[in-house]
Amino acid sequence: MTHATTWSDRAKDAALIPARFALGSTMLYHGTAKLRGEGPQQTGQMFEGLGLKPGKALAIATGLAETFAGAAAVLGIATRPAALAVLVTQAMAISKVHAPRGFDVMKGGMEFNLALIAIAAGLLLAGPGRISAHELLEHGVEGRGARGLWRKARPSGLSRAVRLLA
Repeated sequence: MTHATTWSDRAKDAALIPARFALGSTMLYHGTAKLRGEGPQQTGQMFEGLGLKPGKALAIATGLAETFAGAAAVLGIATRPAALAVLVTQAMAISKVHAPRGFDVMKGGMEFNLALIAIAAGLLLAGPGRISAHELLEHGVEGRGARGLWRKARPSGLSRAVRLLA
């Protein structure tokens, strides 16, 4: 992959940053809320009320998935698996909670969840862009830094896997 050389290429890469930060910060907030203090218990009770059992274990798993997705999106590493985690958690939230309440977020509807899904779908397709931790690991800064360490540490097939997981 060549580095961006045109203004248009650089603008496309920069355009992914607000999407990554919006999705990432939202998922970090919701994920860590499920993991802190009474979060696992309260979320677990809500899940049980929705017929999702065992509630507390699923609450912790959801919190971990959302926290991972948030951190990965913000950093721009493992962006595609993070996007998949968002798609799964938000599809479940819509099907179990928000769809019966309609579209309007002010009525508990799915408006916000659909926006998160749209951002996640975009990142799933586009990856993190060149302004990301993934790019730093893959290419380094001007051929130095993390790139040299990455080349020494990675088996040959791992490079392809990292590109797919971007």
